[in-house]
Amino acid sequence: MLPSSIQISGEPLSGAEVRDICRGLRDNAVRLLSLRGCRLCDRDFGRICRALAGATSLAQLNLNLGVVSSPSRIKQLAEALRTNRSIQSLFLHGSPLTDAGLALLNPALALHPSLVALDLGDCMLGDEAINLICGLLPPDGAKSGDHVAGMLAVAVASSRTLEVLDLEGTGLTNQSAQTLLDMVENYPTALRSLVLAENSISPELQQQICDLLSEGEEEEEVAGGSGDTQERERGREPAAHQRGRSSWMCPSDPSSQMVLMTSGLGDSLLAETEM
Repeated sequence: MLPSSIQISGEPLSGAEVRDICRGLRDNAVRLLSLRGCRLCDRDFGRICRALAGATSLAQLNLNLGVVSSPSRIKQLAEALRTNRSIQSLFLHGSPLTDAGLALLNPALALHPSLVALDLGDCMLGDEAINLICGLLPPDGAKSGDHVAGMLAVAVASSRTLEVLDLEGTGLTNQSAQTLLDMVENYPTALRSLVLAENSISPELQQQICDLLSEGEEEEEVAGGSGDTQERERGREPAAHQRGRSSWMCPSDPSSQMVLMTSGLGDSLLAETEM
């Protein structure tokens, strides 16, 4: 049986539904689990966390909009992520994590070998959380000095897997944006999508970061081979690029509230998460 998806949005979860979710995770029959905005008791949340800890087929986990609503749930999720090794995308948008909650998740995520996309938008984070995010990004959890800006640059550049980073509405300022700009300008990085909307960052800095990431995409396309070039000249983008192309949400559009996903997870996974 091929892994399938479970997607429930904004509903209270019954005990029977939780049992079915846990059974699917234990049987490695679920590749995408989305419980966006769902309501469930602490006991059932703990049962799901224990089941996903051992799941080997789960690639995408969406707990957006307040599912992870307390320090105890953050701890349970952290425990599950310490064991799980399959999750490639984790969405916690709209969760009241705060810096303290991110500190609880940091040890598990910093050592996770498969993480590609991480959504921490509207999680009540600020500039101080950048220090914690640095611990999430390196695949070996390495730290690099005391200065936050230097840590962020080295952390993102050293990650071989992270392609999408959502920092929408996290209270960042021009100081952090300058750090991000220096990173994408001076370090080879896998990062292709960086969401900075709804922050106190000047449009000029946002546009510079956008331009640099776009240049990285163009360089990869040029290096893709003459076959790709010939297809582009005929006005058709190669299918490989259509699937693997990274996406940029222009941060100068304050009305945009969409996180665009990388496509390395397969066409069956969610292409976007709505706020």
